[in-house]
Amino acid sequence: MRVTINGEARDLSRLDPDMPLLWALRDELGLVGTKYGCGVAQCGACTVHVDGQPTRACQTTLAALGEGRVITIEAVDGPVAMAVQDAWTTLAVAQCGYCQSGQVMAAIALLTGNRRPSDADIDAAMAGNLCRCATYNRIRAAIHQAARSLG
Repeated sequence: MRVTINGEARDLSRLDPDMPLLWALRDELGLVGTKYGCGVAQCGACTVHVDGQPTRACQTTLAALGEGRVITIEAVDGPVAMAVQDAWTTLAVAQCGYCQSGQVMAAIALLTGNRRPSDADIDAAMAGNLCRCATYNRIRAAIHQAARSLG
């Protein structure tokens, strides 16, 4: 099984096809920016992009990836990613920071498809991304700021 992760073809054929992508990323490839939160795809801490779509890595098996292209927080780039990261830093969104890689990945996916999101759009896109520190107002403000910076 060959999977493209962060632009690099990886041979994962020695791994169990039923292994969750999260464990392959963290334990096998050393990509620890994607976090384990709940293990049941309810918190969003493990969000990565598969073919550009936010995907919960804790419940996505290697077999389910097929030919999918995975991007983790370690490899996000481009104007949308930079705008989101800059807004996150400027507005000091992170408190404990544990959930933030998943939050950032969801925000990048949102702004990639919608450069002018309403509050309702943000709420829908970010639903299921939990923040135990409750920085939701700063997250929403950062997404709006990133959108404005993208023009």
